[in-house]
Amino acid sequence: MSAMPPIIYHITSQSEWERARAAGAYTAPSLAQEGFIHASTREQVIRTANLYFQGAAGLVLLCIDAARLTAELRYDPVPGTGQQFPHIYGPLNLDAVIAVIAFPAHPLTGQFELPDSLPS
Repeated sequence: MSAMPPIIYHITSQSEWERARAAGAYTAPSLAQEGFIHASTREQVIRTANLYFQGAAGLVLLCIDAARLTAELRYDPVPGTGQQFPHIYGPLNLDAVIAVIAFPAHPLTGQFELPDSLPS
């Protein structure tokens, strides 16, 4: 496997992110349900957004410096994709989030595109 990307991405709502900031850590519903927080690499994030969030409003893209994570990060195979996706096995520490970028769907198609301001 090639080197792990230094920055991974997580899609959430602006309101969930604001709650996390108030709480001091981010926990997605999947952490309680599946044991990890879903994330994507730069190459995976648009497919993920269009598959699971098409047409959704009020989303942000958390840009996470993998080296700053305090929880374990694993790249797990996802059935049916032929790819490994980054999964965060614990709460996301806020200081690992290096940018929070508005992530609107296209108003006509509901599809997503990579924001120009995305750190890489």
